Amino acid sequence: MSPDGLAMIGPLGLAAIRDAGWRPSAVGGLTLGADPIACAISYASASTDEPVRAFTVRKEAKAHGTGRLIEGPFTAGDRVVVIEDTVTTGGSARRAIEAVVAAGGSVLGVLALVDREEGGREALESEGHRVISLVRASEITAMMPA
Repeated sequence: MSPDGLAMIGPLGLAAIRDAGWRPSAVGGLTLGADPIACAISYASASTDEPVRAFTVRKEAKAHGTGRLIEGPFTAGDRVVVIEDTVTTGGSARRAIEAVVAAGGSVLGVLALVDREEGGREALESEGHRVISLVRASEITAMMPA
């Protein structure tokens, strides 16, 4: 959530989404990990011809107020990229996908900041969801000094 991190991740995430050929109307995922990434991508898209809205998926619906599971400018019919900070088992992305579909959205794919390479990508892809990541865990460890 640092300014430097958000300034770097927003444009990188937006470029990865566009490079994948996805044209979402919104990005978001399960709170809290996806929130800063989705907001950074949305902000990076503000000055483009195709701005992207950000939303968040609650872990459970509030018992008061609107009682919604998805908060923010999400509407039925939105084409969505689900955002993950890290993909481990795929469980958080799956919960966000289920919420989006139940609310009338369609999921173009999943963008993860880090793929931990622990089976989550494969699990999501076996369910028909394309997954892209900005970096894999093995790439991070390869950069670390011995």
